[in-house]
Amino acid sequence: MAKEPDYFMYFPGNYRWSAAFINMLGSIAYGGAEIGELHKIGQLLKGQSPEDDEAWFDACVKVGDGVRDHAERFEAGGHRFSAAHAYLRACNYYQMAERFRTPKDDRALAEYRKGVECFHRHAGLTDIRIEVVEVPFEGGSLPGYFVHGQNPKSKRAPCVVFFDGLDVTKEIQFVRGVSDLIKRGISCLVMDGPGTGEAIRFHGHHLRHDYEAAGSACIDYLEMRDDVDPKKIGVVAISLGGYYAPRCASMEPRFAACIAWGAIWDYHATWKKRIDAAFKTSLSVPGHHIMWIFGVDSLDAALKKLEPFRLDGVVQRMRCPFLLVHGADDEQIPLAHARALYDACGSRDKTFRVFTAEEGGAQHCQRDYLTLVVATMWDWFEDKLVRA
Repeated sequence: MAKEPDYFMYFPGNYRWSAAFINMLGSIAYGGAEIGELHKIGQLLKGQSPEDDEAWFDACVKVGDGVRDHAERFEAGGHRFSAAHAYLRACNYYQMAERFRTPKDDRALAEYRKGVECFHRHAGLTDIRIEVVEVPFEGGSLPGYFVHGQNPKSKRAPCVVFFDGLDVTKEIQFVRGVSDLIKRGISCLVMDGPGTGEAIRFHGHHLRHDYEAAGSACIDYLEMRDDVDPKKIGVVAISLGGYYAPRCASMEPRFAACIAWGAIWDYHATWKKRIDAAFKTSLSVPGHHIMWIFGVDSLDAALKKLEPFRLDGVVQRMRCPFLLVHGADDEQIPLAHARALYDACGSRDKTFRVFTAEEGGAQHCQRDYLTLVVATMWDWFEDKLVRA
């Protein structure tokens, strides 16, 4: 059984709900939520069983519907910016509702689609330039958003490919600081990679260990654009993306810089420990989520798929600048795994940034101090891709 943490939990004894709620709180800084709306979600969940993910789903959807109603009213009145902001928040609530619901039934997918549609409405109304794009990938495509850098220093701007994690989506990633990244003159290609978001739900791309296939596809796409500097393409990914991004940067030499937002070292060992503990540990999603993203029907089959999800023997090949950020009190991935990743990385220009409880950002992927980690990472990208 996971030990009780020594920090405040919004839902005592329920790591998953508490982590998700903090994630939504953090997104306020980037337009993804509003405290009054989160208070409504909390009121709806008060007294509910911590095992009742249906209650979580219903609460988030109900609030999302209300915010979408506001957005439609604003839009009908010709107030595009009010509408854009409300559509973005509604999107976040719909997707945070759906992420615990696996396997994905028709109702879950319907709410997820509403979230994507709300984001598309946001993209059409906001003053940020956002293109809805499809990156060609193995006879099909991967869905993404190309967010234009603001005030770039030249016609061809640096660009960062932003992959998600185990249970994140490109829309949720967007409210993890993309609006601050583009202020540095850096464009951002925010992606649903194999196993996440629309890529698995509507395109049939399950999770795979050779994530460089997706990374290379993104570079191929960006090299075709006349507004991207092909020599200044970085990659960042969050949570399980701590495997994706280093793997991409190690196997695809065209990446010019890499950030692992949270470390992964041996993901097979991580899940073996979780399964052996009967999932009575700190998990951001229900344990059976791992079977769904691989498209298998047993935990044994999922573990077999996880065997190559190891970075030893891979990251030794990395040559581009590398930043690893990790929380000192991360309950999902121990700090020792982060140290192993950093030590093995072959880049001569590498930095290991550990966030402590005293300064904030000590939890998984700095959900307890999002603005601090965003400033740290995006300043690093600015140094490596703009000022270098």
